[in-house]
Amino acid sequence: MAAVVGAEVFDRLFAGIRFDEIDGTMLYVFAEDEETAAEVEDNHSLHIATLTTYVVKKPVEIVVVMPKVLQ
Repeated sequence: MAAVVGAEVFDRLFAGIRFDEIDGTMLYVFAEDEETAAEVEDNHSLHIATLTTYVVKKPVEIVVVMPKVLQ
């Protein structure tokens, strides 16, 4: 992800992120707060889905990013 989004954005958004589980074709992700979760989901979910599909060899079509307070 750092190569895709750049080091500054990666450090700001992905430092505290947790990739939780895959349920069917959905990946659940937890971010530090609501603002970060919204930005990651809106701007980077396609990249996350593509990279996750490649790494885990399972199709990921939807990335749901939630703030950790909902965990």
